[in-house]
Amino acid sequence: MKNLKLLSKNYFLVILFSLFFGFATNSQEPVDIWEVGKKKLEENINLIEDEAEKNIPQNTIYEMQSQKEGGLSIEETQTLISKETKLVGIYDPAENGLDINMWSNSNGDQILNIFKRIDKLELSRDAVEILDILLLTNAHYPEMNISKEQFLEIKSKWLIKHSNFDLIEQYLLNNQIVNEHPKLTKHLVDHYLSQSNVKKACEIFSEIKEPIQDLYLSKFDIYCLINNNKRDEAQLLIDLQLELGIADKFFIKKIDYLMGYNTEPEIEVSEKTILDFHLSHRTNPEFKFEPKDTTSKQIWKYLSTSNLLDNIIDIELTDIDKINSIEKATHEGNYTEKELFELYKRFQFNITQLLNIKESSKVLSTIETRALIYQGILITTEIENKLQLMNALKNSFKNDGIENAFNIELQTFLRNIEEDKVPSNFTTFYQNNLDNEKMEQVNIKINNKILHQSKLINYLKLEKSKKDPTKDINDFLKKIKKNKKYFFSKKDIILVEAFKSDGIKILNKYNDLYQINDSEIPSDIQIFVNSGDMAAALLRIVEVIGQDNLNNIDEDTLYFIISTLNQLNVDPLRNRILFKILPLKV
Repeated sequence: MKNLKLLSKNYFLVILFSLFFGFATNSQEPVDIWEVGKKKLEENINLIEDEAEKNIPQNTIYEMQSQKEGGLSIEETQTLISKETKLVGIYDPAENGLDINMWSNSNGDQILNIFKRIDKLELSRDAVEILDILLLTNAHYPEMNISKEQFLEIKSKWLIKHSNFDLIEQYLLNNQIVNEHPKLTKHLVDHYLSQSNVKKACEIFSEIKEPIQDLYLSKFDIYCLINNNKRDEAQLLIDLQLELGIADKFFIKKIDYLMGYNTEPEIEVSEKTILDFHLSHRTNPEFKFEPKDTTSKQIWKYLSTSNLLDNIIDIELTDIDKINSIEKATHEGNYTEKELFELYKRFQFNITQLLNIKESSKVLSTIETRALIYQGILITTEIENKLQLMNALKNSFKNDGIENAFNIELQTFLRNIEEDKVPSNFTTFYQNNLDNEKMEQVNIKINNKILHQSKLINYLKLEKSKKDPTKDINDFLKKIKKNKKYFFSKKDIILVEAFKSDGIKILNKYNDLYQINDSEIPSDIQIFVNSGDMAAALLRIVEVIGQDNLNNIDEDTLYFIISTLNQLNVDPLRNRILFKILPLKV
């Protein structure tokens, strides 16, 4: 530790505090499975124990400093160290036809209730896309019956749940709102550390331009400073934490080793945080750790990406608990499916068991049963029997809540079976598991026999067309009026109404081609629209879409969604949706 005894205690704190503000954060640049369906610290400075840290989670380093020295109040300090940000987001409102004041008329009680319902849904890709746009568009905060903190918490919870880490990083750093979102920032840096990507985790701190208030994040920053050979700066931050009495014993011991104050390896292991676990690993050259079922997903991932997990070939087949852990780890992506099934191949079964799998499985453990079924899939050639075994194995994993352990291998098996050879009773199983992540088709085929699939849709492209579509749309409607056999579908109506909303003049003589019913829009959504509450209306649309992709939603629901967007005048967002639901794709 640097010798600071020549400084008075107060002068010491003033220098530390000033330096901290100057460069602290800029220092780095029983279900049936067969059914289908440092030098040591001076003794007068006391370290608090880990438990004491739990008593100060709401107090930042700066608040502790203010209280200790009788200086500025907490509120005054916060005013000095942070700026009130009214517009926080990534997207320009005009990009999607939204408004900077879209939350201004929102009632917080209603917003919180809608989000509570949405949080219970496993949103589809389309719903996720709309909600990302809504939450991450630059706009003023709602003010009625909801605090800024509550609104930011909504954003944090959503981003953590969805875990698009590129989006999270862009949102936090572009807006410099780390202190407003400490949980979200922790989620981001912990993710990179769990991937054993220390460089990337520390790069985040190099881009933070404001003093870090959260204790955990400040410890992470200290570690990154040391990791990047900026030890003097790190030491000043450590001294500040020590003087304020907020440093934890475990962290300082590990840092002492990394700083070279201690030469003896640190063997104490902590699973309290991924940072603690990483420091446990880094400060012990002989580090070895045996994960359990209770071990967190992040630590499992860290062990996997750091090559610290046991090799499959070294696993004893009699170690059921260990194999159970491997199955769970496979479900969570920490072991590969290939590794798990190579383990299953090592089980020894006789020919009778392999020929009578269903009966044999009755006297076997769950793990042995899965191994037997898997080996049966490998040797079975008859398609229906093979599919039955696949279904049974998938059900077995589902029953234990580890269904993701059999996704990739299942798809590999299914791709080797031609769809026209699949028995009718296995068609649903085949289709649902073959394409769990269907690729969005992007090639649009123009079909000028059907209005909503015709060349008219080109006028709705996001880049504005220079040509007026009035003549083309009216000419098409003229042909339809002459063709008595033409059925005017709901999707045709959707397209025509979109043109009308854009100010395109449709001749009155074509008004009788179809009828519309404004009452199809749910009353609460219509109330939001009428009151100018754009955000709440869009939130409800996200809720309506829910778990369904837009292409799978019925036409009546699509109609009221587009009608709502027409009334809100959010044309770019509307057109984005229209291009998903109207064209013929190949």
